[in-house]
Amino acid sequence: MEDAQQRRVAENEATSRYVNEALDAHSPGERRSPGAFVCECGRRECDRVIEITPRAYERIRAHPRRFIVYPGHEEPEVETIVQTEGGFLVVEKEDEAARIAEAENPRG
Repeated sequence: MEDAQQRRVAENEATSRYVNEALDAHSPGERRSPGAFVCECGRRECDRVIEITPRAYERIRAHPRRFIVYPGHEEPEVETIVQTEGGFLVVEKEDEAARIAEAENPRG
């Protein structure tokens, strides 16, 4: 995947991550109860919702190169699946995509 395409995908993913950051910050109730988070894949048209507890999301987000994605939405050219959960995957960015993910990390 070319750098320009990696950048576009990473920007789409960063937008999803910002949405999830807002959802996580405003999660009502128990941190162990599942909540609805958006798929953090790079597809502009993606509208998949992932059920995950805010606590589990926080564990994944502790790694700025990791994202939650709906199965089949992974990009093997720029990321590796590091965990498979019921209903979603955890992917970790590599190379240029990893650098972009770290630079776009809202938690800086």
